[in-house]
Amino acid sequence: MNERGEPGAGRMNAGRAGPELAIEATGLAKSYRDVRVLSGVDLRVPRGTVFALLGPNGAGKTTTVRILATLVQADAGQARVAGFDVRRDRSRVRRRISLTGQFAALDDVQTGTENLRMMGRLSGLSRAAARRRAAGLIEQFGLTGAAGRRVATYSGGTRRRLDIAASLVGRPSVIFLDEPSTGLDPQSRLAMWRVIEGLAASGVTVFLTTQYLEEADRLADRIAVLDAGRIVAEGTAAELKRTIAARRLDVTGASRAAFEELIRHFGDRAVHVDDGNLTLGVPTEGDAAGIRALLDAADPDRDLVADFAVHGATLDDVFLTLTGHAGHVKESTHA
Repeated sequence: MNERGEPGAGRMNAGRAGPELAIEATGLAKSYRDVRVLSGVDLRVPRGTVFALLGPNGAGKTTTVRILATLVQADAGQARVAGFDVRRDRSRVRRRISLTGQFAALDDVQTGTENLRMMGRLSGLSRAAARRRAAGLIEQFGLTGAAGRRVATYSGGTRRRLDIAASLVGRPSVIFLDEPSTGLDPQSRLAMWRVIEGLAASGVTVFLTTQYLEEADRLADRIAVLDAGRIVAEGTAAELKRTIAARRLDVTGASRAAFEELIRHFGDRAVHVDDGNLTLGVPTEGDAAGIRALLDAADPDRDLVADFAVHGATLDDVFLTLTGHAGHVKESTHA
């Protein structure tokens, strides 16, 4: 039993050693008419961590979030969030989660303070408690200077911070962030990342979908890659990078014809192709003998490669290798 006198993690987590799970899903499946969106998705997200779900356009990320947030029912499978079944205990799940989408759900006519107080009242707080909660969140999210202004005057980054602050009025234990930094400039994105890091540090479980691989690399304790409705890989960023290679060799063609010849030689081994700079990258363990062998095989006459560089494998390399798609892609409305 938890502090509210309600059952805890329940049968799906019973008897399993390891950390307490905030989210657990087994065999989630979902179709829209004749389109299969999810095909047996399994997830385990420990409490108080940041979990990132990555996937190309239409992979099923948003559908997964909607099922876990009780907005859509799966056709098959089970899921528990904050210890409760998303199908049988929808109201209990909803009292413990918050969902922040790609666009801020705020009233532009009201000020930041008024928005937060309104959310507090809608969450069942008294007027005094709503005022106190709003004041605390304004300070926590660095919104003091903007709190008295109408939201319509806010920059994109400030709106996103207020939106997340509003989603925390009810003190959720799990927050779903669907591409929270979409459309933000680099400075605002960095500020958003600090907010997310602060949430995790406070014990909130963050389930993040993102189109920015750098975002997942920096923020997530664990990452799952979703492709065509299935989880194709899961682990820490370092573990995922090691699945392809420790390092990446980038070679630059001496000419357009040389670049095309290098592409033909490496074929599917290439995990990075920059057509504008005539550069492509292939996995390597990074040792001198291996790099020399790759270069000699690709350019035996020493006339195709103008330059080369070796650096650590990136999450983008992993993403491309696993899905066949480049990163930083947006998802369709339904998937």
